[in-house]
Amino acid sequence: MFSVKTIFIAALASAVPVGFAATPAASAETAGNAGQVVVGALTLSGGAAKPMPPGAKVGGGGLTIVNAGPADDRLAAVESPVAGRVELHEMTMENDVMRMRKLDGIPVPAGQTVTLAGSGLHLMFMDVVKPFRQGDTIPLVLTFERTGKIAYDLPVGTLAGQ
Repeated sequence: MFSVKTIFIAALASAVPVGFAATPAASAETAGNAGQVVVGALTLSGGAAKPMPPGAKVGGGGLTIVNAGPADDRLAAVESPVAGRVELHEMTMENDVMRMRKLDGIPVPAGQTVTLAGSGLHLMFMDVVKPFRQGDTIPLVLTFERTGKIAYDLPVGTLAGQ
């Protein structure tokens, strides 16, 4: 028998896109540039969000962040006008049970690539104003401790392999 908590976690997991890449956007002057954005040592690219079912209030998304510089950075926060809040999350499996937890930030080590994807680190859009639909664009502002704010438009669409 499934508990309400198990069903909720399964429903939430189905709202999180699997196989995200990343798409960066740099500062407000490059907002709207879906694709690759470079700001300082950081490159954001391949971003995506999965379409949501009607009435859904929680959605997921992701992107890839490359830090080509000599200094570590950290993704501290993400904001979007399409959601009451955007949280940084991590999904793990513990004893055959899927666990999702909110993170205070995501390290982006020097010389490393960090991918936010449905099966691990990802973005969770909470209290979504209206469900994401194929072809929509989600404006984001990602705040990094060293690099500062980077604007990025996250496309909503069918993810590769799905």
